[in-house]
Amino acid sequence: MSKKKAVVALGHDALGSTIVEQQGAVRKTAKALADLLEAGYQLTITHSNGPQVSMIHKAMTELRRIYIDYTPAPMCVCSAMSQGYVGYDIQNSLKSELLKRGISKPVSTILTQVTVDPYDEGFYEPKKAIGRYMSKDDADIEINKGNYVIKQDDGYRRIVAAPKPIDIVEIAAIKTLSDAGQVVIACGGGGIPVIEQQHILKGASAVIEKDSIAGKLASDLKADELFILTSVDYVYLNFGKENQTPIQTMTVTQANQYIEQGQFGETDMLPKIMAAIEYLAQVPDGRVIITSLDKTADVINEKAGTVITN
Repeated sequence: MSKKKAVVALGHDALGSTIVEQQGAVRKTAKALADLLEAGYQLTITHSNGPQVSMIHKAMTELRRIYIDYTPAPMCVCSAMSQGYVGYDIQNSLKSELLKRGISKPVSTILTQVTVDPYDEGFYEPKKAIGRYMSKDDADIEINKGNYVIKQDDGYRRIVAAPKPIDIVEIAAIKTLSDAGQVVIACGGGGIPVIEQQHILKGASAVIEKDSIAGKLASDLKADELFILTSVDYVYLNFGKENQTPIQTMTVTQANQYIEQGQFGETDMLPKIMAAIEYLAQVPDGRVIITSLDKTADVINEKAGTVITN
């Protein structure tokens, strides 16, 4: 019997926000992933990296401030660093958890590049805040470099574009390892955004929405299921209100109706629903499950989570 192929997208709760938090969080995350593997899934894993890439960006920026000979690290380099760092922790924790259960299975991390369109509208309206809070003087320096900066309550912050993904550059390698039965960690933090210039890939000053790349990865792999593990047990109607109601099942048609009603938060749930819709357009027989990390075992037994299908 062939195993179900699934892509699992891990949110911030699965990783924590600091080095110490992450070390603890990934041990818990590894248990949930191992449960899915024991239930017969062939997994490809992707993950968020918001706090991690922001931490790296801050550190590299401060290094340049102290040591003038150092060059500030561009966003694409910070993204690559965060992919390796987060993948390293997930890979080792999951491998350890599997061995405790008597399961010998290779786990690999692939540093993944994702092409974006240089004319994507996201470059014209950057929205993703990154890095430390800055003074007005530091903000002016960033603006003079050609970077975007916004004023917030605690100071100024740089913002970057969030273009849509076009192609996953290393998808052939991901498929090869997955088909060989390995657990693959890929497209971390949305992948390293790159722009094709003739035969050269050049890093873009941007980040890619993690939910969007999860849908793209699941589509390219023709995965049977896409798990989006987030901070809530279900997708809800009227979220945060007294009449909040969990959605147990939802079709793409219903999802689009709820989007028109403004039911989903623009920066939290809406990207997940859009990723689900885009994946199901490419894999009509697929299923999307949105739930919390804590409910993963219940999802296996179909006792929790919101299931989205065509």
